[in-house]
Amino acid sequence: MSAPPAAPWAVAVDETVARLDTDVGRGLTDDEVADRLRRDGPNELVEAPPVPLSQRILAQFDDPLVALLLAAIVISSVAWVAEGAEGFPIEPSVIASIVLLNAALGLWQELRTARAVAVLKDLSAPHALVVRDGRVVRVQSAGLVVGDVVVLEEGAAVSADCRVVDATGLDVAEAPLTGESQPVTKVTAPLPTDTPLADRANMVFSGTAITRGHGRALVVATGMGTEIGRIADLLGTADSGETPLQRQISWLGKMLGLLVVGLSVVVVGSVLLTSDDRSFTGVIDALVVGVSLAVAAVPEGLLAIMSVVLALGVQRMAEHGAIVKRLSSVETLGSASVICTDKTGTLTRNEMTIVAAVVGDVEIEITGVGYRPVGNAVVDGKRLQGGALAADLRYLLTSGALSSDAMIESNGNGQWEVHGDPTEIAFLVAEQKLADVAVRTARFDRIDVVPFTSERKMMTTLQRDGDDERMLVISKGAPDVLLGRCDRERIDDDDVALTDERRAALMAIVNGLADRALRTLAVAYRELDRTSRTIGPGDEDGLVWLGVVGMVDPPRDEVADSIREAHSAGIRVVMITGDHPRTAQRIAEQLDVDTVHARVEPDDKLRIVRDLQDAGNVVSMT
Repeated sequence: MSAPPAAPWAVAVDETVARLDTDVGRGLTDDEVADRLRRDGPNELVEAPPVPLSQRILAQFDDPLVALLLAAIVISSVAWVAEGAEGFPIEPSVIASIVLLNAALGLWQELRTARAVAVLKDLSAPHALVVRDGRVVRVQSAGLVVGDVVVLEEGAAVSADCRVVDATGLDVAEAPLTGESQPVTKVTAPLPTDTPLADRANMVFSGTAITRGHGRALVVATGMGTEIGRIADLLGTADSGETPLQRQISWLGKMLGLLVVGLSVVVVGSVLLTSDDRSFTGVIDALVVGVSLAVAAVPEGLLAIMSVVLALGVQRMAEHGAIVKRLSSVETLGSASVICTDKTGTLTRNEMTIVAAVVGDVEIEITGVGYRPVGNAVVDGKRLQGGALAADLRYLLTSGALSSDAMIESNGNGQWEVHGDPTEIAFLVAEQKLADVAVRTARFDRIDVVPFTSERKMMTTLQRDGDDERMLVISKGAPDVLLGRCDRERIDDDDVALTDERRAALMAIVNGLADRALRTLAVAYRELDRTSRTIGPGDEDGLVWLGVVGMVDPPRDEVADSIREAHSAGIRVVMITGDHPRTAQRIAEQLDVDTVHARVEPDDKLRIVRDLQDAGNVVSMT
């Protein structure tokens, strides 16, 4: 059997296992893997066969203007021979040099790009952990087959589309596929058949990465059958068409060809009609006059100028790390009337940043963006320095950092390397901006942890405070869930009982942050008996509310200026993203992007681009 369901996200785990004829505990046998590999082929995207060098060379001459110049070479060579072949044929040689220079530049650019792409592909040799014959083994991703049981671990890349069968605090970064800026928490329960791609929380997709937690999943699609393979297939069937310059040059070449032929016929005919010399020599002389006029009318230097200018453009783009496959692509970029751009990682930094924290009733702005831990706490436009409020803020951020599995460290070159869930990294960065991390690292030891799950919507750690010899339970999670477990609130370095009115006020604060398209997380704690070594039943109740933070994936520093320049050049910028509409709209308002398409699936992006092209636009797409 071993055929996956048409909509695996809508089928229960047991039925999926049965349909795939596999075993979650033991996985597939080597013989089963070999049979399925022969049937379905390797887990690789199908690529077009490499273009032969001879075909690349011939393609450089497939242009009306080049054809006109080739004709000019032939005609001027015939005229030189007709005149006795005396001296060096300067004119046909110069034209031939121009044509060869153009071909050489185009061929050189294509070959250089092909080598660069090949190097990039060789840099990554993806592997996956799978269960085979009851053992967990590491295999090349190309060897994955439908029915394989994949082991998902934090930091691992997903190499095939899989149905999740076991998930413990499993979060996956899906921005490369869906544009979702926040990691998606995975579940195992079936979902409705019509669930959009970005909401299929019981699936993991090829090209995404595990940011937190662990689990197992069944491979349901490989190679071109994956979602990323479907996108590759759509892109492969897209017609690149001619660039605006190519269309204009093509038109110019045809018009010049007709004009040259017409003028030559008229001139030769006029010479023959008005001349008294009807001898063979006279006819040849008339033809030479017509040919000379034809050659003179061909703009031999235009092709050389175009090639040099485009090559300079390619060189300038290479200095900014851009790989250009064809010389004509540079001109297309210069002719673009619409730029269709993704949000996450293109307009934004793809670095979740805490920008606001609310302690008590006071909202504190946290300055600085991205993962560089430089910034300040600001209240009413003034930097927060010392006092009970500053102490409560540090307590909030340090507690959030303690209830975390992420890491951030400097590589010594002014850059920061991060590992883990982006929301947890945001806490670590905010803490480093305002507190001494070395003190926290030396003071606290983690004893136990209850990981985040989609059902609990919170994570809890048990920490030993070495300074005060205390055992602290620290929880971080959804504000509404955490508030329901709190009976006190920390205000001005003191714990105050929570009333129903105060709970309503705190939720109003949380909703206010959410209305600004900020992701909210709350932090709470409680003290346990010094002898505690595990988080037991009831230990996550009776917590003390420390506060709530609001975070966002901020725009890139240079994007606002780039969009202003595009607008001043008459270029329209359109955001196409799979992220939530409210989040997309907030970024669009910040960057002055007037058109937003949110919750868009990959094939819809191509449809939008085609509609814009059909309306007469030259579209550039990120």
